[in-house]
Amino acid sequence: MASVFEFLESEIRNMENVFKATGGKPPGREFCHRVAQSFSYTVRRAGKPLVYADQVQNWFEKKQEELEALVPCSPGFKEFIVPKNTSTSSSAPENCQISEDITELLFEAKSSKDDAWYDVGSFLRHRVLSTGEREVRVRFAGFGSEEDEWVNVEKGVRERSIPLEASECHRVKVGDLVLCFREDDDEAIYYDAHVVEIQQRLHDITGCTCHFVVRFDHDNVEETVNLKRICCRPTQ
Repeated sequence: MASVFEFLESEIRNMENVFKATGGKPPGREFCHRVAQSFSYTVRRAGKPLVYADQVQNWFEKKQEELEALVPCSPGFKEFIVPKNTSTSSSAPENCQISEDITELLFEAKSSKDDAWYDVGSFLRHRVLSTGEREVRVRFAGFGSEEDEWVNVEKGVRERSIPLEASECHRVKVGDLVLCFREDDDEAIYYDAHVVEIQQRLHDITGCTCHFVVRFDHDNVEETVNLKRICCRPTQ
């Protein structure tokens, strides 16, 4: 019997943030596809079924139906769930009601504890050091407050890496910086790595069968991986 698909708690929290930020309106198909991809390749979902855009879209549609059934005639409810002071930027328009949680879904940050990259759940606050360097207090997606860290903005925060479809393996080039999933007895997390060799192969019904030799930046260990373990940088 097939197992019933379920979203992780961290994924539900992220979608609820998006739902609030959009005023209770389901986002578009393209956005649902991006969210599904970002969920599918997080550490927390390792070994679990992939998330598809239809599942994300269905969640938002059901959430909207629940909201309409709960408050069919409440004109002030939208203002309640989307406060006008959501934006923390002093330069934001006064009528801006889009929560920064949407943008936080699209960033990743580097932990100083293990040099691995994790999805940003939220940016809590910021500070400027005496050296002029900027830091943000980050809560990693799927983790509690005990794992919060101060992260250097220039060195440790960036736009989220992108997982590739089987037909996109040609985008990976020798010398590219990639985010690569690494799993051993003690850990299963994403590290920065550089591609040192590509062994191209004919694809079959399972998808891409090419092999990629990568060298992890933090310890110089080389490993041969498949495309599913690689995320490319948005600029590539």
